[in-house]
Amino acid sequence: MIWYGVLVLAVGAERVAELVVARRNTRWSLERGAVERGRGHYPPMVALHTALLFGCLAEVWLGDRPFTPALGWTMVAVVVAAQALRWWCIRTLGPRWNTRVLVVPGLPLVTGGPYRLLRHPNYVAVVAEGLALPLVHGVWLTALLFTVLNAVLLTVRIRCENRALDAAAAGALP
Repeated sequence: MIWYGVLVLAVGAERVAELVVARRNTRWSLERGAVERGRGHYPPMVALHTALLFGCLAEVWLGDRPFTPALGWTMVAVVVAAQALRWWCIRTLGPRWNTRVLVVPGLPLVTGGPYRLLRHPNYVAVVAEGLALPLVHGVWLTALLFTVLNAVLLTVRIRCENRALDAAAAGALP
């Protein structure tokens, strides 16, 4: 159980690192006239991702969830792969990557790295991690609840991003 707590805390530390990168990238984007979209869904997204980490720990402790090696180690591999994909996205987008929907007018869409395969590869990482991290230690209720709520939130988020990216590509941003 202690090692699972360490894993969850490591993912939490990774989230803090993302926020540091996002804050720096926000300044870069705003200096270049970025337009932010979807402010309303951002606080619920932060709350949901924070709740995932707390839910993982709470369900193990309160629900006495066992570690099942075949499932657990497989899910650890998925968590690691999700982190790798996320940081590939961050590296590919460079200063344009953000936790918010910020689009700098006049910049072309990024089509390299994982974006040559998918329009929103970071969300593949989010979905995989949101399911896998809880299942590392049999935390199935948190996995289910997060997955359902995240699906709703991602529907809103992806629509928002697509509208912002389409507007930027059409030159419709201020």
